[in-house]
Amino acid sequence: MRSSAQLAPKSSAVSRPRLLFLSPRYLFPADSGGKIRTVSILRGLLGGAFEVHLVSPLPASASAAEPAQLAQVCDHFTGWHAPARGAAFQWTRMRHLVCGLPVAVATDYSRAGRRAVDEALSRRPDLIVVDFPHAAVLAPGPYPCASVLFTHNVEAEIFRRHAETARDPLRRAVWRSQAAKMARYERALLGRFDAVVAVAERDREHFGRAYGANNVSVIPTGVDLDYFAYSPTPALEPAEPASVVFTGSMDWMANIDGIEYFMEQVWPEVARVRPDAKFVVVGRQPPPALVERAASRGLNWEFTGFVDDVRPYVRRAHAYVIPLRVGGGTRIKVYEAMALGCPVVSTRIGVEGLPVEDGKHFAAADKPDDMAASILSLLERNDERSRLSAAARRFVEESVSAASAAKVFEQICQHALRGARTQ
Repeated sequence: MRSSAQLAPKSSAVSRPRLLFLSPRYLFPADSGGKIRTVSILRGLLGGAFEVHLVSPLPASASAAEPAQLAQVCDHFTGWHAPARGAAFQWTRMRHLVCGLPVAVATDYSRAGRRAVDEALSRRPDLIVVDFPHAAVLAPGPYPCASVLFTHNVEAEIFRRHAETARDPLRRAVWRSQAAKMARYERALLGRFDAVVAVAERDREHFGRAYGANNVSVIPTGVDLDYFAYSPTPALEPAEPASVVFTGSMDWMANIDGIEYFMEQVWPEVARVRPDAKFVVVGRQPPPALVERAASRGLNWEFTGFVDDVRPYVRRAHAYVIPLRVGGGTRIKVYEAMALGCPVVSTRIGVEGLPVEDGKHFAAADKPDDMAASILSLLERNDERSRLSAAARRFVEESVSAASAAKVFEQICQHALRGARTQ
């Protein structure tokens, strides 16, 4: 079954080229880095050079399509009903382990989605943007128009890092197999598009070096600096309880791995020195086993689950931690925390792809002891927290803008359209 909501296009004296934007996820709530980045780009595109038609799955309930929210990101919307991701979905993922496609790609296929995309393409848009490589399973091409692939990560690299950090030999073998499949998939996919968008220079370099892709452009990472308004980090007296925070979708394996690592190898030292310290994990769908493990150990941890607004949690915290060992692309959450004024402690993978300096904009800590020491230093020194907080905010004000990222994205699309028309 397919559901369609047509939104009134912006009035224009001149007909604009039609851009079909295919997302593999319904974008609201924008509760993950990928969704946040996509929503920001679409908001910047709206009312500009293109008339935007967004196509994506809908949640189980058709009423989940919110016209007011959709009107902020597109002129037209078409959705198809996607089944809930319950036990049947997990079994489907297990079955796809033995197929030729990576699991993340195979499980995004649906007949309803393919029909919706085919129908949208039959209307002959001028340009199609495929958001995330795995969405291409719904639009494999060739396309009747110019085409752009929007990559948010080097997907194969994420799988490879999961293999490197897996303790169990079976899991390690599965991740290695998935990494190889994803590398083959990405290599074959990138050349099909007139242009590929990357979110970090290191991603562009990887696509060129590993896949021979010469059609890749980079957009800057952008943050809404008015929404993420600055407030100085709260003062902390020695006798006061301290608060450390992490934000991120807790149904994403990289975040789960990072929080498990933080629980096992970093937090024990923080709690030994500051037994009153509290750690708050802000993000949707934390695994019940992880929540139970923290409770059974008597840890002063809080898992909020989904929240409408992460800002109050970050503003109340004395340190923001990013204990990632796996990941790719860029980390919007880093810039959001910096914009809000919360000093950041992160592994280098956690800030990979961002032009930030250790000791100036954040504290780098790749080893458990170093991360614990950096956190404790921030909790003990108000002056150090204030210095990092102010310097990081100045950096994002000078270097980061959601509007500029959307403008670069629009220019890439226009260039791809001109090139396709010339051919």
